[in-house]
Amino acid sequence: MKDLTAAELATFDGKDGRPAYVAYAGGVYDLSASPMWAGGDHEGMHAAGGDMTADQDDAPHDVHVTDFPQVGRLV
Repeated sequence: MKDLTAAELATFDGKDGRPAYVAYAGGVYDLSASPMWAGGDHEGMHAAGGDMTADQDDAPHDVHVTDFPQVGRLV
């Protein structure tokens, strides 16, 4: 597990072959294998490289981020 700052997390945006990471509830998850996050974009509503914790409250689905590998913590 790696500790990542918000600035470091932002570099994992899923573009140009970079991994697609998002933070949720303090954990950082690798969503690169999800077709729903291809190119670092989720349904045109969310971008990889950020903290999705607050956005989850408005999501029309349950939390699925935690189904993916946790690779670190947001500090």
